Amino acid sequence: MNGDDHRQASPGETAQTLGSAKLPTPEERLRAIGEISAGIAHELRNVLQIIGASAYVAQKYPAQAAVHLAKIERNARHAQGIVDDLMALARGEPAREELVPIAKLAAMAREELEPGAAIFEDDVGLLSVRAHPGLLCRLLHVLYDNAIQASRPATPRIVTRGRTAGDRVIVEVSDDGPGIPEDIRSSLFDALVSRRPGGTGLGLALARRIADAHGATLRLAEGGDRGATFEITFEEQDGP
Repeated sequence: MNGDDHRQASPGETAQTLGSAKLPTPEERLRAIGEISAGIAHELRNVLQIIGASAYVAQKYPAQAAVHLAKIERNARHAQGIVDDLMALARGEPAREELVPIAKLAAMAREELEPGAAIFEDDVGLLSVRAHPGLLCRLLHVLYDNAIQASRPATPRIVTRGRTAGDRVIVEVSDDGPGIPEDIRSSLFDALVSRRPGGTGLGLALARRIADAHGATLRLAEGGDRGATFEITFEEQDGP
């Protein structure tokens, strides 16, 4: 499937329940809610920092207040979107999926990142996936932000690639950072697993859960000392 086919599907075609492949047990639901609640806190941290910094500048430099008040308003709406999307994921509510170009998702995922934090390259062509845009944007954001944080103080090169394999769409995110320590690779997607100073170990756990909710798989394809490559595989992406 590629970006040439953008016919809008009907509501009956697009309404799907995230994570509806099987009903979770009460224990699984409680664990999911705990992980996703922690994930919300993790994802809101950067947004709140931006709001705080903008409020400070607006107060200190009244002539620039309008610009920074607009930034506060924009990020407040974004924060509400994060909470709504992730709590819907936790509750297993119906989610509206749509056909979205991977290039657009990648651009959205980079909007919150510090300018110049990484050198980005995209090789996705017109490829699209059927997904919840807000949630898949969070997944890519986690991968980008992890690569940046792990590489500090260096500026990493991050490449997003897309390809098809039969009716599957595969998205790869590669960086040239320090790679993943061998002793945590097997538990990398577990909550609270991190070797990075200041790392929470919540981002990749949330990313895996978002992938699972889309019927996709997220795995570490390469984690050596020449960088890391994460692979997201979307099953049966054969168009609307």
